Amino acid sequence: MPDSPVAALTKSADKLSILVKFSYEISQENRLGPLLTLLASEISRMLNADRSSVFLYDHETHELWSIVAQGLQGKELRFPADKGIIGYVLQTRQMVNIDDAYQDFRFNPESDKQNNYITKTVLAIPLKDHNGNALGVFQVLNKIGGSFDRDDEALLELIGLLASVAIENAQLYESLRKSHYEMILRLAKAAQFRDKQDLEGHLRRMSVYAAYIAEALGMSSEEIEMIKEVSPLHDIGKMAIPDNILLKGDKLTDEEYELMKMHAIYGAKILADPDTRLLKMAYNIAYAHHEKYDGTGYPRGLKGEEIPLEARVVALADVFDALISKRIYKENWTIEQAVEYIQAASGKQFDPKVVNAFLKCLPAIKKLITAP
Repeated sequence: MPDSPVAALTKSADKLSILVKFSYEISQENRLGPLLTLLASEISRMLNADRSSVFLYDHETHELWSIVAQGLQGKELRFPADKGIIGYVLQTRQMVNIDDAYQDFRFNPESDKQNNYITKTVLAIPLKDHNGNALGVFQVLNKIGGSFDRDDEALLELIGLLASVAIENAQLYESLRKSHYEMILRLAKAAQFRDKQDLEGHLRRMSVYAAYIAEALGMSSEEIEMIKEVSPLHDIGKMAIPDNILLKGDKLTDEEYELMKMHAIYGAKILADPDTRLLKMAYNIAYAHHEKYDGTGYPRGLKGEEIPLEARVVALADVFDALISKRIYKENWTIEQAVEYIQAASGKQFDPKVVNAFLKCLPAIKKLITAP
């Protein structure tokens, strides 16, 4: 029996309200990974489905890939763009609504085998960019309590239009962010290009260590990305240090050491008056990464929580990589020796909670160091 006019209007208003809320939520997220996670979880909820995934089309490899497949904890999935149901949807640009996946000739059961999953019902739609080109496929699996109906199809089509815009914006943002990071790294290298050591490797490694530590501390995903991006600028003030001091092979005199310490102040001046959160973090790191938790650091003698958290994180990451790296003036330490030093300096040079976070993520850091 069809809905009464009042019931139909109420149902329509409820759907519109859901779409407005959904549109607002996805417009607030400009990072691709978190956006895809949000899309998958929201679509599953809105269509009362067990699992949803957004597969994006890789034009270079001709694959459909996803970093979102609920229950797989961020595992990346890749499939040939002409295989399976999602490949069919991408190639034909047509929606499919399947009541029994294993009875459909387009279904590839290997995916279920890999993920220990049983697919029953499938609803999938093509996603297109603003020029009408293939962007990817939205796939929703296993409607709870039955099969996907026409209302589900209509709702997913509307959602797909909103999601496509958000995905395109996120892809553009990610591309710009990567370019921004490369520019920061080049600027950091320019600050130290006179040094004959493997500074690019050091900058990349310590920025990753800093991100691991920030994550272990429970910092937000945005803060983690920011600290990874700007930590290479920690020594940008060395641009102002004379060669006879910066490149001196022997031990610095007390007077030369005092001049070397000025690089923290110079770095702060270079990054002064930041107008974004990103540059504010870069300023804090450059100015305070040589401060010590017990107040004996420089240039301001800050103590404890007076030191910005991002500077405390980068200070440890910087020292750790310096210790385990070979330098002109020293051999590399073992990881165990470096960890022992950091633990001994907890509460003195380093913030104890940052040290604890470092120890928490040490297995991941070791894995990164030993990777071929």
